[in-house]
Amino acid sequence: MTKHAVILFNLGGPDSLAAVRPFLFNLFNDPAIITLPQPFRTALAFFISSLRKSKAQNIYKRIGGKSPILEFTMNQAEALEKKLKESGTEDEYKVFVCMRHWHPKSDMVVRKVKACNPDNVILLPLYPQFSTTTTGSAFTDWKAACAKNNFDVKTTAICCYPNDKSFVAAHVKVIKDMYWKAAEVGKPRVLFSAHGLPEKMVTAGDPYQWQVERSVEAITQVMSVDELDYVTCYQSKVGRLEWIGPSTEDEIIQAGKDKVPVLVVPVAFVSEHSETLVELDIDYRHLAEKNNVPGYYRVPALNSEPFFIEALSELCLKCDKDGEIKSSNNAKICPTNFASCVCGN
Repeated sequence: MTKHAVILFNLGGPDSLAAVRPFLFNLFNDPAIITLPQPFRTALAFFISSLRKSKAQNIYKRIGGKSPILEFTMNQAEALEKKLKESGTEDEYKVFVCMRHWHPKSDMVVRKVKACNPDNVILLPLYPQFSTTTTGSAFTDWKAACAKNNFDVKTTAICCYPNDKSFVAAHVKVIKDMYWKAAEVGKPRVLFSAHGLPEKMVTAGDPYQWQVERSVEAITQVMSVDELDYVTCYQSKVGRLEWIGPSTEDEIIQAGKDKVPVLVVPVAFVSEHSETLVELDIDYRHLAEKNNVPGYYRVPALNSEPFFIEALSELCLKCDKDGEIKSSNNAKICPTNFASCVCGN
């Protein structure tokens, strides 16, 4: 019997209002987010986290004074471990949660995994689409923590699964549950909303936007709705840089002009957190009402939806245990111009 440790990566979020500033500092001190060399990055991270502290605290006050992302991720880990135990495999799987910018962070999780003495480690990000700012950062941090703790074990990383069959099926399930409800008001425009990214990162070779588009393409094909009205758009812009678009805000305003209801799908967020519960549910709903959108509907994040847990389970079970970084189909899926793609490296 082979013992596998599955590491579920997620961003993390503050577990109290007091944790908001240090969480923001960790976020902006990440070299994958702010590319300045030290000590300038740390100084800038301190400045930004101090500047944004009050605004961010007000956001979290609207959802109970903390981020719920850890609880949602722990539920996903529990469901995944149960699914793997029910799979019929003779191997043993234990699932750990690892957050990038708040607890439990890589250093702590590596120590727990090392104590379990697994034969193999599977790195499984809860970021379906790869970006250097999310999955890439998590992998780099995990590798550094392993080196720090003298933990050397065969490790396979799943870099992405943007058009994985079961992942797509999970989205189709939760979308269709809401689509026909929205259709009672009028033919809805489906807004597939993903977290944005500065354009310079995409130009530099980050495949995130390309992979988001592949997710939307696969989902809409399986939905099989005649003449589906949909747009891929991006939210959560921060700072003055040019970001990829169109923006979700602009698309909501346009829906008001076109007098069509909107159905918002968080296509890149698989766990509820502030950007779904506040930005989508509160701020964008208010924007829709202000712009006379006939109806505003939001599809839940996948969370522990059974098809999504099945997708994660399949990724673990079919993962080649050869120490490479793989996509969901064990091959490099990104075009060669996306130099930041890590598949097969």
